[in-house]
Amino acid sequence: MKKFRKVIFWLHLISALVAGVVIFVMSVTGALLSFERQIIEFSERGARTVAETGTERLTPQEIVEKFREQRPDAEPTSMQISDDGRAAWMFSLGRAGIVFVDPYTGAVTGESNKEVRKVMSELRVWHRWLGTSGESRAIGKAITGACNLLFLFVAFSGVYLWFPRKISLKSVKPVLWFRSGLRGKARNFNWHNVIGFWTSAFLVIFTATAVVMSYRWGAELLYTITGNEVPKRSERSAPDKEEKPYEFPSAIDAAWSAAYEKAPEARSISMKLPVENGTAEFTIDEGIYWNIFGRSRLTVDEASGVAATWEPYAEQNSARRLRTWTRFLHTGESGGLIGQIIGFIVCIGGAVLVWTGFSLAFRRFYRWLKRPTAEAA
Repeated sequence: MKKFRKVIFWLHLISALVAGVVIFVMSVTGALLSFERQIIEFSERGARTVAETGTERLTPQEIVEKFREQRPDAEPTSMQISDDGRAAWMFSLGRAGIVFVDPYTGAVTGESNKEVRKVMSELRVWHRWLGTSGESRAIGKAITGACNLLFLFVAFSGVYLWFPRKISLKSVKPVLWFRSGLRGKARNFNWHNVIGFWTSAFLVIFTATAVVMSYRWGAELLYTITGNEVPKRSERSAPDKEEKPYEFPSAIDAAWSAAYEKAPEARSISMKLPVENGTAEFTIDEGIYWNIFGRSRLTVDEASGVAATWEPYAEQNSARRLRTWTRFLHTGESGGLIGQIIGFIVCIGGAVLVWTGFSLAFRRFYRWLKRPTAEAA
C-alpha cells in the first residue's frame, strides 16, 4: 500500500502540474461567472421591470404587432412570457441580444445590456476555450477538456492522499481547519489540505459535469448507465439555396391558449420564432419540479390551436432529465443562490489549490536539485 500511495502521489503531482495553469484559469473565470445571471439581470433591471397598471395584459399576437411596429427590421428567434405581473416580456434576437416589451402597453422598455453581456461572454470564452476563437477554438476546447479530466483525477486522488492511515481526532484535526502562525511550506501544506478536504466533493461534481458537457461520450454515458437508448447523431442538412424572408406570426393566440391549458401555473412560456410549417413550438417552465431548470415541450397547430405533442419534463427518460441537471450543477445554480455561493467559494478554492500545490511542488524540486550539490560538498 505504501508503494501504491507513492504512485498515486506522483500521478497526482504530475497531473496537477500539467493541468495547473489551465485549472487556475478555469477556476478564476468560473468564480467570476458564478453570479452571471444576477449580474446581468441587475444591469437590465430598468428594462426588465414594468409597472402593473391593473388592466389586462395584451394578447401575445397584439404584443407581436406592437413589437413589429417599433422594430420592423428585427428578426426575433423566440418570444418569452412570464407569469410575474411586473416582468417585461422578452423577444430574443439571437446574438443581437434581447428586447424587453411592456405586456400592458406593448411599448419597448429597453434592450439587453450589451457591455455586461460582452464581459460575461468573454469570461466564458476563456473558461471554455482559453480565449481562442474561430478554427483555434477546437484546440482550446480539447485542452480544457483534457485538463478537466486531469482535474477530476486530481480531485479523487487528493481525497485518497488526504485520508489518514489511522483515523483519529489527533490525525484528522490538523487538516480540517486553518492553523495560525504557519509560514512558508507549512502554511501552504495546511491550506492545501484544508481547502482540498472541504472542496473535494464539489470539485468532483463540477469536473464530472464538465466532462458530460465537453465530450459526446460523456453525455452518451448518461444514457448507457441509465439503460436508455443513446440518441442518434443528427446529420446537418444542406442549407437552402434560397433563403426565405422572415415572417412574423399572424395568428398565435390560439396556440398560446393551448400552452396555457397544458400548464396553467407555468412560470414562463417561450415560443420559437418564426413559426415554421404552421407548427408552434413551446418550451415551458411549469414551476413544479425539483429541478428548477426542468423544461417541458409542446407543439401546437398554429391555425387550430390543437396540441400535436406534449412532453412534460417528468415523462422524459432518466438520461435526458439527468442531462438537464448537468449544466446547472456545474454552475451551482441548481442549488439556488446558496449553490452559487458554494460554487464561487469552491472556484476560489480551486485557484488557491493550484497556487499552494505549485508552491509545494517547486519547493520539492528545488530540494531535489540542491541535493547533489550538498552531497558533493
